[in-house]
Amino acid sequence: MSKKKILFECQHCGLTTPRWMGKCTNCGAWDSFVELNEQQQEVVKKTKSTSSSAKAISINDIEEEEIFRFSSGNPELDTVLGGGVVPGSLTLIGGSPGVGKSTLLLKVGGDIASSGQNVLYVSGEESSSQIKLRANRLRANQNSLYLLSEIRLEQVLVELEHRAYDFLIIDSIQTLYSENIASAPGSVTQVRQITFELMRIAKDKNIAIFIIGHITKEGSIAGPRVLEHMVDTVLYFEGDSSQELRILRGFKNRFGPTSEIGVFEMRSDGLVSATDIGSRFFNRDSEQAGSALTVIMEGSRPIILEVQALVSESHTANSKRQATGFDNNRLNMLLALLERKLEIPLSGYDVFINITGGIKISETSADLAVLAAIISSFRNRAISKKTIFIGEVTLVGDVREVYGMDVRLKEANMQNITKALMCKKPLEKTNIKTFIVDEVTKLLEWY
Repeated sequence: MSKKKILFECQHCGLTTPRWMGKCTNCGAWDSFVELNEQQQEVVKKTKSTSSSAKAISINDIEEEEIFRFSSGNPELDTVLGGGVVPGSLTLIGGSPGVGKSTLLLKVGGDIASSGQNVLYVSGEESSSQIKLRANRLRANQNSLYLLSEIRLEQVLVELEHRAYDFLIIDSIQTLYSENIASAPGSVTQVRQITFELMRIAKDKNIAIFIIGHITKEGSIAGPRVLEHMVDTVLYFEGDSSQELRILRGFKNRFGPTSEIGVFEMRSDGLVSATDIGSRFFNRDSEQAGSALTVIMEGSRPIILEVQALVSESHTANSKRQATGFDNNRLNMLLALLERKLEIPLSGYDVFINITGGIKISETSADLAVLAAIISSFRNRAISKKTIFIGEVTLVGDVREVYGMDVRLKEANMQNITKALMCKKPLEKTNIKTFIVDEVTKLLEWY
């Protein structure tokens, strides 16, 4: 009698091992391994095996395929996707509850259906009547937009065979399950098999498929991480459901760049592309201490942001240093630089930094603005809203140039900015008066 094969699988990353482990060696999760039955083991073997043998060929002998795209009807979404929706692609959109994932895709589905293409919206969380009510508000009612309230994958496949669709929306992947797998919806085995089937359908039928995924409190897609590896594109919504502006950021795109972002505005008629976002992230009316403006680049788009700082006397032994939208480790470095180079005693003060608009700064161009805001709050002196600070600050106190200076200054000029503090003069002529600050000690001279 043959010995029964035992296989364990991590419910976070999908790692399989013949022995149970308390901690996953791949993702580091604790107590995440569960034993798979024979049916689930067959699913793992099926998805990991190749369907046909392939031979290696020279890269010079491979013919290039031109990628065709069609518009989603939403300019901001087209920008994030790299120019439009690619037929046969599999896209994952994640975001916190209420941020607007279902609203955006239902509106996009209506816009695509208005062009004559067949769109299928599959919902496992809402009934067709509930989706109809939202479609009335979004004005997305089209004859080519079909609704299917179903959580069984097999029924979705039957519908795809019944009618030719060009666009498919799954809301959400955590609620969809296959009857052929003895596992709960949202588990690694279910998600792996369902995503594999959707990927096969997308390639075979040339259907663009969008999958909605919920996120955890840590900000990652709920369920196994294997889902992000299998899809072609991963998009994340950033922003609070209580705010009007929402940001859609690309983290993976096999058909285009991942540096672009889309800015949306939540209105009574749904989530629409935000227009004139240049002045949405700062208040130009009031001048208060602890506020400084900077220009960051999100892909090819310059955005003017307001950096807010609060410096208050600490009443505890350990002073607090907290940042929202800015790297906390970099903040500690800048504070140490202020004490060393500018001799500003901040060890007895709590320092808080906030980037308005819910944007997270991932580049170093805002270093000079952070320093200016901290000094402004410490000295209780307001900075003019017609002044911007652009520059990277090094550990030795130098201020260095960042890329795209001409584009940043052009955007600042359009927003009526008159002064700019930077490390050197721009190459192109501009109406903005520049002040050279090549080291942080000169920042105090400007004050």
